[in-house]
Amino acid sequence: MPPMVQSFDPEDLFTRRCIWVNGPVIVGAGPSGLAVASGLKDQGVPFIILERANCIASLWQNRTYDRLKLHLPKQFCQLPNFPFPEDFPEYPTKFQFIKYLESYAKHFNINPQFNETVQSAKYDETFGLWRVKTIRKSTNTPSGGGGSEIEYICRWLVVATGENSEKVVPEFEGLDKFGGHVMHACDYKSGEKHKGQQVLVVGCGNSGMEVSLDLCNYNASPTMVVRSSVHVLPREVYGKSTFEVAVMLMKRFPLWMVDKILLILARLILGNIEKYGLKRPSIGPIELKNTAGKTPVLDIGALEKIRSGQIKVVPGIRRFFQGKVELVDGKVLQIDSVVLATGYRSNVPSWLKENDFFSEDGIPKDPFPNGWKGKAGLYAVGFTRRGLSGASLDAMSVSHDIAKSWKEETKQKKKTMAARHRRCISHF
Repeated sequence: MPPMVQSFDPEDLFTRRCIWVNGPVIVGAGPSGLAVASGLKDQGVPFIILERANCIASLWQNRTYDRLKLHLPKQFCQLPNFPFPEDFPEYPTKFQFIKYLESYAKHFNINPQFNETVQSAKYDETFGLWRVKTIRKSTNTPSGGGGSEIEYICRWLVVATGENSEKVVPEFEGLDKFGGHVMHACDYKSGEKHKGQQVLVVGCGNSGMEVSLDLCNYNASPTMVVRSSVHVLPREVYGKSTFEVAVMLMKRFPLWMVDKILLILARLILGNIEKYGLKRPSIGPIELKNTAGKTPVLDIGALEKIRSGQIKVVPGIRRFFQGKVELVDGKVLQIDSVVLATGYRSNVPSWLKENDFFSEDGIPKDPFPNGWKGKAGLYAVGFTRRGLSGASLDAMSVSHDIAKSWKEETKQKKKTMAARHRRCISHF
């Protein structure tokens, strides 16, 4: 039976509405949240999804550049029980992936509660329930201001906000005096507005490399700041996806050997990247991804631009001046704009009032494949550091585990449930 909320005037009786959810609350309507929801639908478990934005997959819809494509082949990125359309290319575009996610939500009849931001989530040990407090934005005013406070009461809480919910903006001396345009990569769409400009791209991950490549394609002159070491791998190895090759190798060899093989292949295909100012880490690419969450760059053309000098590589930043930047090696560059490709982080510590399951960085303390289940009905999806395939695996584990508990508890408490709801609005 689809979930329903009985109507209730928040001005009646209570300042904050109280909603009982006969099933889990899922925080986040990105791919991870949708994957959990589809599994629960399949098991007949009611739920509600809370999403702070006005759409599903808001990171993909609102905070990605136009040229973005999936870095891995589509078979490694599809969500449970719903393959990509056969006519999609091997590496779908951003817009194709968004279309796929919208079709996924429609297919499973998933309807998140949009414009609702979780302020706090806390486990009430006395009653054995989660209390999730939110602010629901008003959609009746042009600015979207105002809104109502709501408290959800539930037995299970699924954190599906992911590793990349908030942008990271480092502090740089003098940046406020720079005078030119400064943006984070999440606000960058294309290089069209930067034609003829000298653009400083801070960061050398996949975003930094692709933004720099995109700027070249629009006749801008990007300079990429490489502050630390980075693994650059070819996207494909002799016609096969590098990720697919790695998966195949890991079935036969230990991780350290797979890393060594990948680095040998990268050297054969890409050459020595260190002579261009790109220093490789001492830890192998897969081990570094697993331990530190640092994804290797899959090259789609930026390295060729670096070799030709169209993308310049420079060391770290010392400070900014009016229209200029001074680097740690003492060089001063004239620049027009700055793009901060400085990454993202989890926002879980800002709202989840719990200290055992998540680290200070907002990532589950237990590594994959054990980081999906905490105590007292707490779950996490989308924090595996293994992309969409890892999120899908965790989503299936979470939905099956909740369904098992829900069915057991529903049988036991069916007769007494109505009495325990009392003042709460039922959510069936």
